[in-house]
Amino acid sequence: MTENKEGYRPLRIILVGYMGAGKTTVGKALSKELGIPFYDLDWYIESRMRRTVKQIFDERGEDGFRKMEQAMLHEVAEFEHVIISCGGGTPCFFDNMDYMNRQAETVYLKAEPDVLFRHLQMGRSVRPLLLGKTPDEVSSFIREQLEWREPFYARARHTLDVSLMDNYEKIQISVDQLCRLLRIGR
Repeated sequence: MTENKEGYRPLRIILVGYMGAGKTTVGKALSKELGIPFYDLDWYIESRMRRTVKQIFDERGEDGFRKMEQAMLHEVAEFEHVIISCGGGTPCFFDNMDYMNRQAETVYLKAEPDVLFRHLQMGRSVRPLLLGKTPDEVSSFIREQLEWREPFYARARHTLDVSLMDNYEKIQISVDQLCRLLRIGR
């Protein structure tokens, strides 16, 4: 992030990591803690485009979606005092990770593949990338994708292990750790 003449720097936090890591959960809890707006990038895209991410993928293909995602990332990352959670693939395309590092404090919410698998099993939302896969296929899919994506995620300014976020108290512990990591909050 760059400072202006007066040294003013808006607080921007961007959360990256694999699906099921808890980016939205942590983002919402951090937003409540700090009293600043939270945006889930996929939700922002759906709101602006009046289409679901799946519909956009179906209509424009992955390349078309990724270009739109990049444009929407650039739009929302210009907001002042904001917490943003990105889709799991966002950091892996174009110069998105470099851009996010220039604009914000970036945090990689890191969890081991087995933990991600359990989080996704507990999750309430349907993950299109996992539809029709057996549990063994899901586990293999997570491991393969995470291996490819990890180098992008690891470029975030900060890393927070979120392996133990299976209840409200542990989510709050993660938020407290994140506040200490970023030197913000109470």
